Amino acid sequence: MRPLLYILWDASHIWGLMAWRAMRSMGVACRLVKGKEIAEGALLGKSAGDGASMLLVPGGNARLKSLALGADGRKAVRDYLASGGSYLGFCGGAGLALSHAAEADGLHICPWRRAVYHERLHHLISGHVKARVAADCGLAPPSALLREGRLRLPVWWPGRFDLPPGAARAGARVLAAYSAPDKDFWIADLPLARIPSHVFDAWRDMYGVNLSADFLAGQPLVVSGAYGMGRYVLSYSHLETPHSPDANRWLARLLRVLGGIAPERDHAGAWDLRQPLIVWPRDKASAPLLGALRKSRALLRLATEHHLFFERVPWLWGWRAGLPGAACNSLHAALCTAAGLAPGPAARDYWHAVRPQFAKLAYLFFAGAEGYLLACRLAATLFPSLPQAVDKQGLAARCAALFGHAMQGGGIVEEVLTIVEELIYLSQDEQ
Repeated sequence: MRPLLYILWDASHIWGLMAWRAMRSMGVACRLVKGKEIAEGALLGKSAGDGASMLLVPGGNARLKSLALGADGRKAVRDYLASGGSYLGFCGGAGLALSHAAEADGLHICPWRRAVYHERLHHLISGHVKARVAADCGLAPPSALLREGRLRLPVWWPGRFDLPPGAARAGARVLAAYSAPDKDFWIADLPLARIPSHVFDAWRDMYGVNLSADFLAGQPLVVSGAYGMGRYVLSYSHLETPHSPDANRWLARLLRVLGGIAPERDHAGAWDLRQPLIVWPRDKASAPLLGALRKSRALLRLATEHHLFFERVPWLWGWRAGLPGAACNSLHAALCTAAGLAPGPAARDYWHAVRPQFAKLAYLFFAGAEGYLLACRLAATLFPSLPQAVDKQGLAARCAALFGHAMQGGGIVEEVLTIVEELIYLSQDEQ
């Protein structure tokens, strides 16, 4: 039997979708699993199947992933690693593996901690960076990729590692560190390559804001270590990013070395959410799902036309700082994915049960989101002359009801996402 990679599905949203499609694109046998399955012994084959050759934990909220695992699930992951398993975590999945002040907030398999952001803007970085790679370890990327020890790696709003004293002696080491931003690097909604370099100094002097990204230089980006007989690699670079050649080839290398998995291809192909493939039957029963997909595309177009969002890459819309672009992007990615999967009996039964609720929630969300985004546009237009015309507290309340908290999720969009992501989970065995 082919080595099987497990992907933790809880609290991952678009990042779980991206990891799953990357594995499928690379020809890797994989399965989406939930925290409760891991708690029941799935990694070691105690509940179903033959266990995992590797556990991949995508990005997303680390604390919510830990809650989904529960105490039994967290112990099961540690037991799996202690017995020789492999763990690969991206972004939030990396943060989950770190040590935390509270036992319930993470796995504590790596002695390092997550660094605190003293300036929020330092978290709002995205795009590709040039990274320096340690070539003297068995986990290094193929030598053909290295250009003077550097790779071009993608980051999408990453956390940061905090190296406590003695961390290196605990067996953890840096595999890659930030060197410099690449051409498509952004801070919040500002593309750094389009801003003259002297402006950064002026902004620092006049406003006390550092947007030059020099705070990244030398910071760890990818780390590795051992836990019992097992190994882990924690990466704040999303190596599964579509059509990112350096990252994808390094990912293929990690799959081979850590999990004994032989990908058929060493690239994750392009992912275009602007033209989704629809496999779901176009019948009356499917109307709420396919209608939600149409409304999602219309909402993104509306926000783009009003200069609130903008098309950045085929799978990702950018947004003006403070707007709920991430939630809209995640919902659209989930709807595109669900509509592109052939639903089996389990998915059909589930859809039959939740369809009325979904139709109601989708109507409330899209009507509310359209009104909210247009109100944001109006507020921006009126601000120079009538700054109090649109009530900020009212806008904030509407945003919270629709989108929840920017980091913790929630709101109506979370309810819609939960249904769509369950459809995807139940459809995986039919693909």
